[in-house]
Amino acid sequence: MMKTQESVALGIPTVLLPGQGIDLAKWAVIACDQFTSQPEYWAEVKAFVGAAPSTLNLIFPEAFLGTPGEGERIKAIRAAMRDYLDRGLFEEQRGFVYVERRVGRRTRRGLMACLDLEHYDYTRGSTSLIRASEGTILERIPPRVKIREAAPLELPHIMVLLDDQDDSVIGPLSDRRSSLSKLYDFELMMGSGHLTGYGVGDSGLEEGILQALKKLADPAHFCKKYGLPQGTAVLLFAMGDGNHSLATAKTIWEKTKQAAADNRAIAASPLRYALVELVNLRDSALVFEPIHRLVIGLEPGRSLLEEWRRFCQGRFSTHPVASLEEMKKQVDSQRGLPHKIGLVREGGFSLAEVPAPGFNLPVGTLQSFLDAFLKDKGAGEVDYVHGSEPVVELGRKPGQMGFYLPPMDKRDLFKTVILDGVLPRKTFSMGEAKEKRFYMEARKLF
Repeated sequence: MMKTQESVALGIPTVLLPGQGIDLAKWAVIACDQFTSQPEYWAEVKAFVGAAPSTLNLIFPEAFLGTPGEGERIKAIRAAMRDYLDRGLFEEQRGFVYVERRVGRRTRRGLMACLDLEHYDYTRGSTSLIRASEGTILERIPPRVKIREAAPLELPHIMVLLDDQDDSVIGPLSDRRSSLSKLYDFELMMGSGHLTGYGVGDSGLEEGILQALKKLADPAHFCKKYGLPQGTAVLLFAMGDGNHSLATAKTIWEKTKQAAADNRAIAASPLRYALVELVNLRDSALVFEPIHRLVIGLEPGRSLLEEWRRFCQGRFSTHPVASLEEMKKQVDSQRGLPHKIGLVREGGFSLAEVPAPGFNLPVGTLQSFLDAFLKDKGAGEVDYVHGSEPVVELGRKPGQMGFYLPPMDKRDLFKTVILDGVLPRKTFSMGEAKEKRFYMEARKLF
């Protein structure tokens, strides 16, 4: 039975880790929603892994969603999960896991824990303890339900944020790192940095984590921190990465409750919880990067920029820039109005300016138009691209256009979600693509 603390929507997990003799560099692969427009990345991963045990065989890279053989791939994932369990490839580790992820000179710290899906609501206007920070694309949930439903394991790439100015939750674990048991310590594939994990088996440290979270969730403390009226619903956890994965887990839990003859009998079901990595928003190594846009399959004869101008009722202009560096400089340094968005086309780089937008952030200004443009069949699809290099490389291909967006100030995240609700979908990314969470731990669902 999992130890839980419902007041802070938390459970202390029992995780599964790869056993002795497994090559961890081949075991751990990056989040499935990365490199979605670069199947060659995943081909390189497959070649590197070969026949070794790997989470590559337990996940569905989104680069292949909607491709032929999708059903067979899902069956193969479930079969691989059962095979790994039957062969005893996992070792159980009870308790929180303290994680350090080093990329370059930065080391991001996190805590593996279970969140209670009874306290999560991703709908706009939610007042739950756990909330989405960006808009949830409902049509993206059913394909993920197919993958997770009836799967015996979950492998999370979900990263959830807490706003802990005093570093009271994760900081004590970092300070006591030398006294914790090291669970894994290795270099990640494809130049993605280093990953180290420590078991948190000390009951005193566990209690310290729970007490620190209770203080963050105290209504008086919460309202004072953000200057909010007393009675404002507490936001303890805000989604960072993996919003649609957590929404998928929530969907399956709600379906499970509906199908149950007695809800009390399933109250402790593993499906009620989702394994995530908690990260402090204030961690100096946590960098918010923009998520750029790539329009694919532009309809011949249609002028995206002219239609954008009409969409903005003429309050819109574009002008060329001399270089990629100049485009990035103007976009990244903007403050207030006009909204500036970089354009990457086959012919080079330019800048779009919208002086009177109806949104607080440039990403909202752009996304509102792209939604309308795609609905009117102006292009085949929009992809969400992490990092400036891919958006430049892919945006300059014929029939495509890239949109370079500025980062948001991470300190504004919680108060914006509290006061305004969710941000436009795919507003920010926590780091570049290679800095994303790698699959390492698993958890039994049944």
